[in-house]
Amino acid sequence: MNTDFFIDLLLQVKDFENSEACKPNSKVDDFRRWMNDKKYREESPTKLLKNEKHQVSFTENEICKQVLLLSRYSKQLIRKGLGDFPELANEEFTYLYRLKDERDLTKIQLIERNGHEKQTGTQIIKRLLEYGLVEEKNDLEDKRSKRLNITPKGEEIFHQSVEKVNITSKILSGKLEEEEKNELLQILKKLNEFHAHLYQEHKNSDIDKIIQFVK
Repeated sequence: MNTDFFIDLLLQVKDFENSEACKPNSKVDDFRRWMNDKKYREESPTKLLKNEKHQVSFTENEICKQVLLLSRYSKQLIRKGLGDFPELANEEFTYLYRLKDERDLTKIQLIERNGHEKQTGTQIIKRLLEYGLVEEKNDLEDKRSKRLNITPKGEEIFHQSVEKVNITSKILSGKLEEEEKNELLQILKKLNEFHAHLYQEHKNSDIDKIIQFVK
């Protein structure tokens, strides 16, 4: 080993010490995990594909990577934020909040508003019914459908959980400036509108047909 190696190692240690990952009782394993995470974040998901001589798009693959990571981080954070409300921790809160905003939805409408598959959404609604947070009634026009509304208990849980949801949302927004938040919001809305259309109109189409909508 040469001197440059040790200089680089010391610089890496200094970066670690200046990072949020470093704590007063940090150990070598903490430094190692930080290095691994740093390396992962610096890597592009296209690198392997390029090495294998596949044609790739750096930007689009990087968007995919970042969206997937953010989804995982947000799920973990939501479970922590709603730790005092176990009835809402597994995406139930999105259904409850939707019903608060838009009452008297059918089960299918509620599931589609949340972008879920029917089986997943049905299980979430089933749990909300078991918890007594929502109630169902027959649709007057379509006897095969059920319409859902929040119960008094659901209203109470909603109001109790608002503060925790607000805190969680603030953390999820990170340290973005207000202008950055607004810009990101507009971009995410535009992207979600595109995917909502695919979800509603082409959910049974295969990927080779769906790709035509982005050309």
